Amino acid sequence: MPKLSVDVSHALGLDEAARRLKERLAAARAEHQDRLSDFHEEWRDHTVSFAFRAMGLALSGSVAVEQEKVRLEANLPLAVTMFKGTIEKRLREEVAKVLAVSPGAATG
Repeated sequence: MPKLSVDVSHALGLDEAARRLKERLAAARAEHQDRLSDFHEEWRDHTVSFAFRAMGLALSGSVAVEQEKVRLEANLPLAVTMFKGTIEKRLREEVAKVLAVSPGAATG
């Protein structure tokens, strides 16, 4: 299986970045529940391992929240290998949106 790896920098700290990602994963799962099956998600500290089937294809991986970045790693089915670059780009954009600091938010 081809591997996918995406790193996204953030300035939120571990707990806030993990909280936002948990919320987004729950929303994405609910939004796409009609296209996902066999979904498994397990959080340990600031890392989530996941596995699911979409359109008959098995996907698995992990998301690790670190102090200044989030690292997403996944095993892609061979059937989507030609879309790997597009998938990486979309994931990077989506994670960056989730981790963006809101305008006017206090920084320190």
